[in-house]
Amino acid sequence: MNLKLIRNLAMPFALVAICTFFAIKEPSFIGPRNLTQLIVEFSITGTLALGMFLVLLTGQIDLSVGSGVGLIGGLAAVLIFQYNVPAYLALGIGLVLAIIIWSLMGLLIVKHKIPSFIITLGGLLIFKGFFWQIIQNSTIPVSRGDVENIYSKLTTYYLPHQLGLILASVIAGLFAYLMHHARVARREHHLAVSGSLKPVLQWFVITTGIVGLTVIFNHFRGVPLTVLVLACSASVIYFLTQHTAFGRSIYAIGGNAEAAVLSGINVTRVTTLAYTLMGAAVALTGFMTTAYSGASTTTVGDLMELDAIAACVIGGTALRGGRGTVGGVIFGALIMTTLLNGMTLIAVAPEIKFIARGAVLTLAVWMDVRLSKK
Repeated sequence: MNLKLIRNLAMPFALVAICTFFAIKEPSFIGPRNLTQLIVEFSITGTLALGMFLVLLTGQIDLSVGSGVGLIGGLAAVLIFQYNVPAYLALGIGLVLAIIIWSLMGLLIVKHKIPSFIITLGGLLIFKGFFWQIIQNSTIPVSRGDVENIYSKLTTYYLPHQLGLILASVIAGLFAYLMHHARVARREHHLAVSGSLKPVLQWFVITTGIVGLTVIFNHFRGVPLTVLVLACSASVIYFLTQHTAFGRSIYAIGGNAEAAVLSGINVTRVTTLAYTLMGAAVALTGFMTTAYSGASTTTVGDLMELDAIAACVIGGTALRGGRGTVGGVIFGALIMTTLLNGMTLIAVAPEIKFIARGAVLTLAVWMDVRLSKK
């Protein structure tokens, strides 16, 4: 059995083992309330990991995203709470600023051939400093008084139960259509097509999972809004990487940058666009993380860059670039989030949580290195 197959099988087994362990230690782990909170946390980590996925595909890295999450979320909170800026406008300003900053950072890395590790490490420190300065090392709420706004509702709004079930049914139908369309397309191009049983089983498992989660959510408050944010983000990234010239270019650059240049790919433009999309992911994650915390504090975003990188590598994204899938990133983010949520639920000491996160990241990188040699 090759290493890649072992790795693919290891992910679902690892997730089942983690869930089983925490469910035994604390039965409330599989309760509707905690599972809903877990999915909210997963949506936040997954959104940031999707942005990191694009950067890693090009063979680059971004260590500044954790500080960026705090900075952009904190800036929006300050605009709302201290300057009475409408929430939607504050979020828009934060999003535009993040896109500009990460575009410039990507351009600096590629145009001047400066190692991304150095530039983004500098960004980590700079963004952290600006973040603390903007919030004045204090706690800034995301809303004024008891009046909720679109910012505070990002992680507190849940879809009505019936709407959640309708949405789950639509998604199940969409999956069926896409799988059928993919098979028809392969036949038209005279490519091998698997037996009809395999896609039916895949569709059944996916549909069962979606509908089952929706029912569980409805036993608490409903489907969280953050799930829709993650779903939309994943759909956009999947489409870009699998069905556009940008996607083909980004894999080519990560696989062999010199060959990509010789084949006519504009490496500067493609890599800069990857960082631009990373900026958008940072902004969305910053808003959701700050809203989930209820306020902007100096600890928002701490170590989130490591969780995002770990989620990507666990999901099969190569640190050297050129290899990875959106589905793998989502799965990796789910494993990381489940581990952190479970440790928090059973009140694991902070130092043990640090050790566990570090161990998971180290193991994931080791697997990536071993797999790259095959």
